[in-house]
Amino acid sequence: MILGVGNLLLRDEGVGVHVATNLQEYPLPDNIEVIEGGTDGFKLFHLIMEADRLIVVDCVKGGDEPASIYRFDIEDFDHFPDIYKTSVHQISITEVVKLSGTMRTPPSTTIIGIEPAEISMSMELSTAVRAKIPEVLEIILETAGLDPEEYREYLDGPLKQPGPPSYPV
Repeated sequence: MILGVGNLLLRDEGVGVHVATNLQEYPLPDNIEVIEGGTDGFKLFHLIMEADRLIVVDCVKGGDEPASIYRFDIEDFDHFPDIYKTSVHQISITEVVKLSGTMRTPPSTTIIGIEPAEISMSMELSTAVRAKIPEVLEIILETAGLDPEEYREYLDGPLKQPGPPSYPV
């Protein structure tokens, strides 16, 4: 499962949802589901419980240059809790994944994060973060074990704007 999270109303905070919206247009294998998770951390619990493999895309404040891309496994997050601060959802996705571990083995989880350039009231990504979306999409495809070149037509195409969430509530 590829899960894009974030707040669409706060510019770069919504980058995960922007990425998921675009990935939903790709002809991915049937075993890869793409979900726009918005800010509903705990409401996503049942979806995370069903996943064996999880790739989370989110705004991450790691302190690097704006639009820097991070890739780390959830186990790494425990070693650097003050360095990587994921976005301000009602409950963080890392907490939801860890909570799933109380009921079953949690899914193998990789976080792809993008350093925000701007967090302000807007549904548009900043120019810097928007320019990094194709690279983020390639990293996600590689992380999912797919060849980005098979999706070149989509990677080089125009970016789509998010609509309402796609997950069941």
